[in-house]
Formats: sequence, C-alpha cells, structure tokens
Amino acid sequence: MNIIIREAEKEDLPELIRIWNEVVEDGMAFPQKDLLDEKTGSEFFSSMYTAAAVADGKVVGLYILHPNNIGRIGHIANASYAVDRNIRGQHIGEKLVRDSLAQAGKQGYRIMQFNAVVASNIHAFHLYLREGFTDLGMIPGGFHNKNGEYEDIHVMYKVL
Repeated sequence: MNIIIREAEKEDLPELIRIWNEVVEDGMAFPQKDLLDEKTGSEFFSSMYTAAAVADGKVVGLYILHPNNIGRIGHIANASYAVDRNIRGQHIGEKLVRDSLAQAGKQGYRIMQFNAVVASNIHAFHLYLREGFTDLGMIPGGFHNKNGEYEDIHVMYKVL
C-alpha cells in the first residue's frame, strides 16, 4: 500500500471526522468523549495543522499538530494520530509520526511532547520509543477508559 502524507484538504473532512470518531468511540486512547460532527469537526481540524494519510485516493489516517502550551513553552509541540480501524497494523501510524516530527521542526517547534500515552496502547508506546522518544514516567490512573477503569499513562518527549 502506497501511503502519501499531505496537509489535509477541505474535501477530506468527512473521512477525518469518521476516523477521529472511531478512536473517540473506542474510548481507549483519546481523552475526548464527544464525537465530532461536520460543524465541530471543521472547527477542530481547521484550528491546527492537520495532515491526512492517503492511499489510492482515500484518507486512511491523520494527525493533528499544535502547541502543547502557550508563551514561554509554546516551542513544545503536541500531536495525536488516528488510523482507520480497518487497516491498522500496516505501519501507517509510523509514517504519520515521522511526518509529524518533520512538520513540527519545519514549524519551529523544538520538542514534541505526549502528555498521555495510555499504558495499554503498547503499539504506540513502542513506536514512540523506536522514534527516539524518552519516557519520563507514568501517571497512575491518569486515563479513564470507556469501560470505567482507570489506567496509567506515560508522559513522553523528543527533542527535535
């Protein structure tokens, strides 16, 4: 599968929303609880840099890139990644992460920080380690899963 990562376009919005909502509905990785609709999705994705992973003309994944905070620590980026649940396991996430790191550097960020890598999301955790992220440690019970359980989260960063 040939994957192209590019800046998202307006026409991508329905697929961006669908893929994002899949991860939110799963309730095991993203902190959001509310699903996006056309209006909230348009506002959300246009408020930050959004990239689409495209295969054979179809959006199969995405990432968002934005400041982790403001002011004197605004040089630290944060990103989130989502891949169509029907084609996970084909290294699309890896391509998204690598592109987001390059894009963050182009935008002048100096560090990428992940505030909440859910402990059970072992594929993402190991991917981030392979890409050179440092695991600062765990926040016990920092994530409230959809199933009602509290799970540990990793805080990770990488100097760009």
